[in-house]
Amino acid sequence: MEEYNKAITVSELFDLNETIAAELFKDVVFPWEVLSEIKDFIIKLGSSLPTDLYEEKGENIWVAKSAKVAPSACLNGPLIIDESAEIRHCAFVRGSAIVGKGAVVGNSTELKNVVLFNKVQVPHYNYVGDSILGFKAHMGAGSITSNVKSDKTLVVVKGEGFAIETGLKKMGAMLGDNVEVGCNSVLNPGTVIGRNSNVYPTSMVRGVVPANSIYKKNTEISEKWH
Repeated sequence: MEEYNKAITVSELFDLNETIAAELFKDVVFPWEVLSEIKDFIIKLGSSLPTDLYEEKGENIWVAKSAKVAPSACLNGPLIIDESAEIRHCAFVRGSAIVGKGAVVGNSTELKNVVLFNKVQVPHYNYVGDSILGFKAHMGAGSITSNVKSDKTLVVVKGEGFAIETGLKKMGAMLGDNVEVGCNSVLNPGTVIGRNSNVYPTSMVRGVVPANSIYKKNTEISEKWH
């Protein structure tokens, strides 16, 4: 039990040197604890960003001057788009989002209440809501986070031998650094995927996937060969 609890902590999932939002995570154990704080954190951080590197593009919207934002993208605040990020055609940012350095938010992708670490890629028809995506995490075309349970009960994070009540009605997925999610996969509420793991295309993922794993289905999770 102790091993699995540790595996879903902030320190095991993420390199906090790879996000402008490191301060957001400093006093929490589990990453979903920050979901209710993202909005206020963005407003506080945005107002302190250097004006030689960032421009305020609207109410509580800060965009790095080196970022590329397509004219057709819809941006709602609070929002920070960090340096060299790319927001492509028809992306929809509903608000309360941090897009990391060099990250890609692609065609028809929707973001809501999220932190994308540096170099995250959600490039094609993705929905990412109430979620944290670690450094270089990548979601294949059509893969989405499901952030509300069908019975509308509170989300519980379940792993082998433990269950942690989050107290949240809305929680999508926590993806560790370098996680690869295959095309058209669904990450159910309360999913946590450890660092360096891969999810097969068209998967339905629920619960905790250990680090350095290959997920085919719930009964087929293999350790990666090194």
